[in-house]
Amino acid sequence: MATLIMYYSQGGTTDLIAKTLSKHLNADLVRIHDLKNREGFKNKIMASINAFRETKTDIMPAKVDLTNYDTIYIGSPTWAGNPTPAILTIIDRCNFTGKDVVLFATMDNNNGDSNIERLEEKVKMRGARVIDSFTIATKGKSPEKLVKDTEAIIKMKVLKMYTR
Repeated sequence: MATLIMYYSQGGTTDLIAKTLSKHLNADLVRIHDLKNREGFKNKIMASINAFRETKTDIMPAKVDLTNYDTIYIGSPTWAGNPTPAILTIIDRCNFTGKDVVLFATMDNNNGDSNIERLEEKVKMRGARVIDSFTIATKGKSPEKLVKDTEAIIKMKVLKMYTR
C-alpha cells in the first residue's frame, strides 16, 4: 500500500509543504482545485465566510479514489480558523474507512489548531483513524525556510515511520 497527500493551496504555500512532504515520504500527490474564484479582496472575504459556514464548493478532481492507499495526508490553509471549502468538500466525498490519516494546516499566525480539530472531526466521521497532525506558521517565511520547517517536522514527528 502507498501514501497519498491530498491538499488545497491557493497562494502556493500549502503546495510547497505538500511537495516537500511528498519528496521526503515518497508519497503521491493530489492537489484539489477550487473552481470558484477566490482571488481579490471581496472574494477572499467571501472565502473566509464560506470556510466559517463550511459551504461546499465545486472542485477538481470531484472525487479521489483512496483504495490503493493506507496512509493519507490531508492539508489545508487556515481560513477564518477553519479548513478551506475545497478540502471540506473532498473529505465529504471520500471514504476513509480503515485509513490512517495525518492532518496538516498552514496558517499566517494562529488558529491552525482549530483547523486541525475540525479536519479531525470530519475525517473521523468518514471512518478515518487520525494518527498525527501538525501546523506550520507561514507568515513572512521564505520558501527555503518553509522547506526547512517541513523537513524538521518530518524528522521530529518521525513521519517516515508511517510510509512503506
